[in-house]
Amino acid sequence: MKNGILILISILLLGCSQQRPKEKNVTSNPEVNTIQELLNIAKTSKELSLEDRKAYLRDAEAKVLAMSSDTTKLEQLSQVSLTYMKLKDSLGFRKSNAELLRLSKKVKANKILGYSYWDLASFMENEGVMDSAFYHYRKALENFEKLPKDSTSQSLMARMFYGMARVQDSYKDYLGGEASATAAIEIFDDLGDDYRLYNAYNVLGILANGLGNSSKAIESYEKAKDYIAKSNRENKTQLIWKIQNNIASTYLNEENFEKAKEAFVELLANHELKESLPQTYEKAIGSYAFSLLKADKNIEKAEELLREAFTMNSATGDLYDQARLHYYYAEVLATKGDTVQAIAQAKESYAIARETYNNDRSLDALKLLTKLDTAKASAYAEEYYQLNETISEEERTKRDKFARIRLETDEIIEENQILTKEKQVWVYSAILLIIFGVGFMLMVSLYVNNNQLKFKQKQQESNQEIYNLLLSQQGKFEEGKQLEQKRISEELHDGILGEMLGIRLILSGLNERDDPASIQQRAGLIEKLQELEEEIRTISHELNHAAYKKFHNFIVSLENMIVEIEKSSGITCSFTYDPEIHWDDLLGDIKINAYRIIQESLKNCVKHAKSQHVTISFHAMDDKLKLIITDDGVGFDVNKKKKGIGLRNIVSRVKKIKGTLDIDSKRGQGTSIKILIPAKYTDVKTPEEHKLINA
Repeated sequence: MKNGILILISILLLGCSQQRPKEKNVTSNPEVNTIQELLNIAKTSKELSLEDRKAYLRDAEAKVLAMSSDTTKLEQLSQVSLTYMKLKDSLGFRKSNAELLRLSKKVKANKILGYSYWDLASFMENEGVMDSAFYHYRKALENFEKLPKDSTSQSLMARMFYGMARVQDSYKDYLGGEASATAAIEIFDDLGDDYRLYNAYNVLGILANGLGNSSKAIESYEKAKDYIAKSNRENKTQLIWKIQNNIASTYLNEENFEKAKEAFVELLANHELKESLPQTYEKAIGSYAFSLLKADKNIEKAEELLREAFTMNSATGDLYDQARLHYYYAEVLATKGDTVQAIAQAKESYAIARETYNNDRSLDALKLLTKLDTAKASAYAEEYYQLNETISEEERTKRDKFARIRLETDEIIEENQILTKEKQVWVYSAILLIIFGVGFMLMVSLYVNNNQLKFKQKQQESNQEIYNLLLSQQGKFEEGKQLEQKRISEELHDGILGEMLGIRLILSGLNERDDPASIQQRAGLIEKLQELEEEIRTISHELNHAAYKKFHNFIVSLENMIVEIEKSSGITCSFTYDPEIHWDDLLGDIKINAYRIIQESLKNCVKHAKSQHVTISFHAMDDKLKLIITDDGVGFDVNKKKKGIGLRNIVSRVKKIKGTLDIDSKRGQGTSIKILIPAKYTDVKTPEEHKLINA
């Protein structure tokens, strides 16, 4: 309910945002005309099979690559890359896009380079790799900022800000998203682009709603409604309906049920809504039912509307929204007094929410189950706490990553400006040196030159020796620093901490004096000593860890999770990984699914396999990553048709990252899970290339 206002709106707006400004086509070139005809067949000939259309596209690509390296080639290759993406040919798109980026960087074609990064950002956003999508939107923005300032370049910049805001909303970076959306609005306002002002104010409303600022959200939605009403869009009536649904949902989220009910009544008064926008209609009647329940306690009408919403949902197949309807129906049944059925509906809502990664709805369902199912309230409360902590940590990590991307981009811009100035200084210096060098060569004899060359050679040898000594000295310095850190850590822990503990024990013995003033004074001293003891222990641990540990975030996350499971279950785990692989450069989809696979496997080892020891190995093998999880548990029959939900989740996650799964298990002989995952990185490097970089 909190973050599900209009995911459909965001998806529709994504499609709108990817439309590029129309370019003037050069029709006098027969070669270009042939390429355009092939591209047109690939894009529009729906009577052909997908493979046939791709074949035409590959023919067009071959002709483009055979052209001489000029602006026309880049423009045509950009269209080829975009067509691959529209045909959902991921491999073809990545390959053509990488070549386009390479050629565009080579000739510094900023406009084509901007389009290439834009396409890559859209591709990553569709794939759910939001951190990479945000990075490529930033890169596209940098290149569009280098274009001559006109309405086209300004519009392109604003659309990149809008794309960044949309990505930031997906990971709840609401403050950063507001800044991006506001930047887009300022530019679109100068350009008088009413339709895109509608888009930008709509996403600004969603961001404000995420921050809990309902008044600002409604204000933004009303502005979006005004701008779309002024535009000449053919579908503006439908877009106004969607904004009205956003406004009503905002009132519902802030639990202003009376206002929400009035807003939904106004929306549902449009009789064409059901036929024109069935999904919006289904969301509206479901939310309207909940508003009626809360505002008027009208159970019968709310139940009737929810039945209609379920019927509509079955037709649209929107599984994500189905969790919301089950949650609303659970509330209706609870109000009705049917606790058993209410619990069943809440559990169904939770199961669907987890399946569709609807985190906010999962938390709502757990909260409701805690209230309804008193026998299991503590278990549901604990599960709510754990899930909330996990979600918060993931969102915090993403926000930090977005902040780092922004910071690094700003630093690069500043460094480029400094380098430009330095380059000018060096050019002038070089000219002066050349002039003086020519004069010097005329005045100095060959003998002097030979002596100077010998002297320089000796000087280089001396410099090399000095450099080697500096490296050696630096190594010794680092080693000494680590030893000193460890010594301080041990001194704090074994010396001062032991003495303070003795003082506390002596003071505790003096408490035998039972006069009130003495007892109160000594109790205060003991409490202060305990605080100092805890503070020194913390400093000791931090010093010890700082001296010896420095790992990548992904590996640290895995190790922390494994240690937590060891502590809570009593099993022992051994974890090995390839230290030469740059794990943090893996695509976000691979990292989160690998993390969940290991987590689910360990839970199965504890819950079902009754294992004592588990080994986890994560290494590179050619262009793939090999994950092996082996336990010494009771094993199971792999040929059994019915599999548990945990194993089904593992199979599902392996499919998502296009991996292969092999399970070897026999009763009484433990289980071995082997997974091969295609290694994909945000900068499109192979594992071998990453090893060379790290080396």
